[in-house]
Amino acid sequence: MIDLDKKIYTISDLTEEIKDLLEAEFPVIWLEGEISNFKVPPSGHFYFTLKDASSQIRAVFFKSGQYGLSFRPENGLQVLCFGRLSVYAGRGEYQIIIERMEMKGWGALQLAFEQLKERLFREGLFDASRKKPLPLLPRRVAIVTSPTGAVIQDFLRILFRRFSNIQVSVVPVLVQGERASSEIAEAIRCINQSDLGHEVIVLARGGGSIEDLWPFNEERVARAVTASRIPVISAIGHEVDFTITDFVADLRASTPSAAAELLIQPQQEWEGKIEEFQERLSQEMLHKTARLQEEIFHLQKRLGDPRRRLIDLILRIDDYGNRLQSALHRALGKKQDILRWMKEKLFLKNPKEKIISWQHHLDAHKLKLNSLVTKKIDQLDLEMKVQHKTLQALSPWAILDRGYALVQTLPALQLVRKIEEAPVGQEVRVLLARGELDCLVKTVRRKEEKDLVEGTV
Repeated sequence: MIDLDKKIYTISDLTEEIKDLLEAEFPVIWLEGEISNFKVPPSGHFYFTLKDASSQIRAVFFKSGQYGLSFRPENGLQVLCFGRLSVYAGRGEYQIIIERMEMKGWGALQLAFEQLKERLFREGLFDASRKKPLPLLPRRVAIVTSPTGAVIQDFLRILFRRFSNIQVSVVPVLVQGERASSEIAEAIRCINQSDLGHEVIVLARGGGSIEDLWPFNEERVARAVTASRIPVISAIGHEVDFTITDFVADLRASTPSAAAELLIQPQQEWEGKIEEFQERLSQEMLHKTARLQEEIFHLQKRLGDPRRRLIDLILRIDDYGNRLQSALHRALGKKQDILRWMKEKLFLKNPKEKIISWQHHLDAHKLKLNSLVTKKIDQLDLEMKVQHKTLQALSPWAILDRGYALVQTLPALQLVRKIEEAPVGQEVRVLLARGELDCLVKTVRRKEEKDLVEGTV
């Protein structure tokens, strides 16, 4: 028979008591195992089983606690999980509610590195099309690194040796440890938001193990580099070391010292280029001057002295005016002869009225003739002004007004186009826009390229 004095549990009561005992006995716990049956429903929570060689336990990792997880869990991974034990009353199963998860050993870090690298690659963060070009001659550079140690000293020494006028801002951060990644990402954001005019950001750190370099493999640092509007150079570790920032940065340098060399060309090279450009510009100016002088000579030879043409036009206009005046006088004389003949030969009842009529007729012809003469003179004057402007535009004297000059030998007045035509000791005449200079050639120099000539008088 059933002893009615004994306590009888319902399944729910028993489950609740077991849950209270379990949670009180194991408030928090580190648990090591292998992930299996890994599932992610639409809620984003992780559900899986942790197992070892002979046992297993159910596990849940809620989405709200997954921030900062450096790898993607998957079946077969050996992990360390920190959390608390609980009982899921609906199935009467005990489980671990995970608050933190880490991969076990060096292989775990390498796997996390490869997983993040693959995910960012699929997002396009490594594409060459999004890489920003570095400025040709940056004026202000920000270097994010530890303020102590040989890295910053080597970087500054090499940079200032190559170009002394560049400005460098050192942004001190931790480059190792748990807080390093957040400080590095914040430094990149602050540099982008400042108004100091930085044109390049350099992330620099010396060599070390994968654990030492891990802050530069954090996703938050990779996102900050990608979001930077200022070009970023990644100079982490030694030449054989690769981090996630190397792939998302706009340029990777094998070492911090190499970053200083890639950042800017030596100042001596810039000065050499400037001198080369100055020499080329001087030669181009001499070439153009020589060509213009040659064109002036041919133009002068073809046109002759434009003043002679102008004098011919003035004389022709004066001749036309004289001829028109003579024609007018002859016409008036003929009219006056007719009038006198009429007075002498004709007997008129009212000769005074007839004479007045003829006088009016003669005045009308005179006005018409004067109008024609004036119109012709105005037309010729306009043509003369147009031709005068054309001659002025083509005149070599107008070219001299722009600062050029013509050189002639004395006393023959032969135009000088080459240095052989004006040797040392030759007297020359320099024609300017306003006057002439008589000079003596003291020195003759020939440029090496394309027989360009300079002279000193």
